[in-house]
Amino acid sequence: MKKYMQGEYPVVSKKQLTDGIYDYVISCPEIAAIAVCGQFVNIKVNGFMLRRPISICGIDREKGTLRIVFEVRGEGTKKLSELEASDCLDIIAPLGGRGFELLDSSKKAMIIGGGIGNPPMLPIAEHYGANGTVISGFRNEKAVILQEDFKSCGGEVILCTDDGSAGRKGFVTDVLAEKLSAEKPDIIYACGPSVMLKRITERAIRENIRCQVSLEERMGCGVGACLVCACRTIRDGKEYYAHVCKDGPVFESTEVIF
Repeated sequence: MKKYMQGEYPVVSKKQLTDGIYDYVISCPEIAAIAVCGQFVNIKVNGFMLRRPISICGIDREKGTLRIVFEVRGEGTKKLSELEASDCLDIIAPLGGRGFELLDSSKKAMIIGGGIGNPPMLPIAEHYGANGTVISGFRNEKAVILQEDFKSCGGEVILCTDDGSAGRKGFVTDVLAEKLSAEKPDIIYACGPSVMLKRITERAIRENIRCQVSLEERMGCGVGACLVCACRTIRDGKEYYAHVCKDGPVFESTEVIF
């Protein structure tokens, strides 16, 4: 596992993107210097024993900041959302033994996010620029986030909602099938619900396209000690229980058993 560190770091900006979803920028120069896209931070919330793992949405090495976007899903993240700019966060980061592997920016990439799986896709879209195609899926218009950020990267951005209240009605996998029938990218990246990842993985394997997926599992420690976040994978042709925090959270699609 790559080096990580713990410390208290100030929140330099806070925004509420939509109902229950918050956007923080954190000043942590030594972490920003070594973080890679696909990794995550583990945040201590006062009054709660377990830390909250949150994907990294942005890395600015010049400014020494990380950006995180998270959804309130329980009392812990609700408490986290109540912090203000200038408050400090107790963070262990960067965590994740394997982030996304970025190819040369001249390669074609399909970048797919489902719901709160969209934030870790933003640094990938920034890397590929006009050569990246972003497909974002959400439940409805009220849940849509980061569309202007994705558009600013310069590539095609396609928005889908389950109910058709914004963008196209349908699922990201429907759009993926259409795009692949026209042109195959060099690589597919995806993060979101397991059902979505399973369908994307099946399609990528069928089309013989390399695909990397970021998995979400419940975590205790975030560093591989508690063994809570086990997931079924294939290694050397045999089934193997990997751990999302230590061995991932990013895996080659051919490694994962959904």
